Amino acid sequence: MHLVFPTRRVLAAIAVVAITFLAAPVQTASAEEKPDDMVVATVNGKPITEADLKLADNEIGKELGNLPPEVKRRALAEYLIDNTLFADAAEAEKLGSTPEFKQQMHYLRQRLLREEYFEKTLKSAVSEDEAKKIYAAKVASLQPKEEVAARHILVDSEEKAKELRAKIMAGADFAQVAKENSMDPGSKNQGGMLGYFTKGQMVPEFEAAVFKLHKGDVSEPVKTSFGWHIIKLEDRRRRPPPAFNDVKATIINSLIMRKAQEKAAELRKAATLDYVDANIKKQVEEQKAKEAAKKAGAQPAANPEATPKQ
Repeated sequence: MHLVFPTRRVLAAIAVVAITFLAAPVQTASAEEKPDDMVVATVNGKPITEADLKLADNEIGKELGNLPPEVKRRALAEYLIDNTLFADAAEAEKLGSTPEFKQQMHYLRQRLLREEYFEKTLKSAVSEDEAKKIYAAKVASLQPKEEVAARHILVDSEEKAKELRAKIMAGADFAQVAKENSMDPGSKNQGGMLGYFTKGQMVPEFEAAVFKLHKGDVSEPVKTSFGWHIIKLEDRRRRPPPAFNDVKATIINSLIMRKAQEKAAELRKAATLDYVDANIKKQVEEQKAKEAAKKAGAQPAANPEATPKQ
């Protein structure tokens, strides 16, 4: 029973080999929704349905790579056929009656029920409106950040930096000079463009120089650990907050996790828990003691001499 996942991979591989070497080429058809109870194949009279294909796709779909839709569908069918045949062979040997099998079935049932509860109860309890309220509150509390867009030219000496700056101040195009002279491979081909950035993203000397500039200004040579820079400020603006759609999934996931934690605490409180394993029980008790001390403000233990003796 410990070979479930390797066996799944083996059956998936068998299915792919079957359609690769035994099947004639197929024309891929446009995907169409089929009813879940539609029978795809039968194995000794046992039906394999569209619903089974969907479950198999959730399980091994990623392992089938980028097969065309109809070829993937055939592979899933072959996987389910082999799955049924091997399962029937195992039943014939009464492998489904062993204590190990029953234990694993119990574990898998518990896991599937947990996942169903998350999908049907916890996720459905989180609405987009709730996420929008959190987004609005977060955006309202954000301090607007100033960000700048700048170009730079990186060279290895102050003399070279002064020479290039003089050329630019005499009318040469900054971007062209950067393409021809900059040592920075990341920005050289873009004419030295670094894009928008806020404070804290560049080395201190570079940052101090660029945030003092006005739009269109070209700095004096600036030395950093990378070499000598000439900087041109292209733009300055307040950084806009992220759009709701860009952070919606993150907010909803955090809401689901919060509700899951709250529900777990509620269920634990109503349950009777007994840690039988001595080591686990000790860890739990130590954790509870730490949490209680933290909740009480981590007050120091009472002075023994101030405690009345019995």
